[in-house]
Amino acid sequence: MADTRKKVLIITYYWPPSGGSGVQRWLKFVKYLRDFGWEPIIYTPENPDFDIKDASLLEEIPKDIKIVKRPIWEPYKLANFFSKKGQDSTNAGFIDDASSRSVFGKIKYWIRANWFIPDPRRSWVSPSVKFLSKYLKEQPVDVIVSTGPPHSMHLIALKLQEHHDIPWLADFRDPWTNIDFFHKLPFSKGSLAKHHQLEQRVLKNADQVVVVGNTMRQEFLAHTDHVSVILNGHDLPKLATYENTLDKEFSIAYIGSLNEDRNPEMLWQVLGELTQQNVSFAKKIIIRLIGKVSEKVSESIKSFGLKDHLQLVGYVAHSEAQKFQQRSQLLLLLVNNVPSAKGIVTGKVFEYIASGRPILAIGPTDGDLAAILDESGAGTIFDFKDAISLKAHILQLFSTYESGKLVGNASEADKYSRKEGTRQLAKLLNDMTE
Repeated sequence: MADTRKKVLIITYYWPPSGGSGVQRWLKFVKYLRDFGWEPIIYTPENPDFDIKDASLLEEIPKDIKIVKRPIWEPYKLANFFSKKGQDSTNAGFIDDASSRSVFGKIKYWIRANWFIPDPRRSWVSPSVKFLSKYLKEQPVDVIVSTGPPHSMHLIALKLQEHHDIPWLADFRDPWTNIDFFHKLPFSKGSLAKHHQLEQRVLKNADQVVVVGNTMRQEFLAHTDHVSVILNGHDLPKLATYENTLDKEFSIAYIGSLNEDRNPEMLWQVLGELTQQNVSFAKKIIIRLIGKVSEKVSESIKSFGLKDHLQLVGYVAHSEAQKFQQRSQLLLLLVNNVPSAKGIVTGKVFEYIASGRPILAIGPTDGDLAAILDESGAGTIFDFKDAISLKAHILQLFSTYESGKLVGNASEADKYSRKEGTRQLAKLLNDMTE
């Protein structure tokens, strides 16, 4: 029987064994696309330079999926070779403030901002266009998808569009010029203008633009009418197979990268005060951070007298992170305190919702994340400076925990499933090919 599925070419930098949040969205789309009549073909670098590896994600790739790989040359790696961190920290949003940069650091960031536009993967654009142009003539597809960051992936699709009559969907997992660390890079006026120009070209030429939140959609509508929101999500069946054994301690867990912009000093101050004022609280509170944590963040926590209550777990496989989510008494959700904060929808919120544990969030109370928490009933969000309300809420949660009744109240978790998101994606792809 002939295969009647339509074909979609997905251009992505992040693919297993890459770990972290950047790989999850399209790994999950690919996992379910066949259920909705689409056959995915992945185009990704053969030798990418990513911060985190998670070999366990290789097991989630559907069998017989075609993965096309080509080598990538990343000259910016030379700068990282001489760096103490050893890798491009912008991948995880870890960018030092200008005042704390060494002379080499200032030079490095200036090069990053002004020579590598839109990002350090720009050298892959031209060879990819040449290779894929030939590939598409021999093995045609029905739709091309590019997903960024890195936004060089969009430039590959943009140039392919000039030579091939194939519909193009540009997926933005994060903003481009409005991403949370953009204001920290030392752009020249010309470089900044170039970024905006390229961003607008992508938005105006893509047949469909997909984003992860309503704030980004409203911003992009200034450049195109074809903008749709497909939220990130969770893989509920996988989460549901874990044994839900709660921590005995009053554990507050944060899962993911934690940089200085996301550091909630107000929370650490409140927790420090509570450990001084409440003997029972001091005996039972555990702050557990799972993922890459800035040294300045850990020092900040310790400065509030919380050293003995802090557990730095480090990065773990995604499956292990999900287990931490399910066993923790309380899940911490943080938004970077940056100008673009209202539009930040951290992908982990959906897995937090699926875990069934209560969520404590800090961020804009009128942003996209606040709307999701309100709609789902999964947790409460507090403004960056609302220490009084935050302290009262934590005391209430602790009292409920001591009574053995601390549970989550999330509803309609299926609404945020990865499969439902893929259903929405497939509908867009079908509309583009009708």
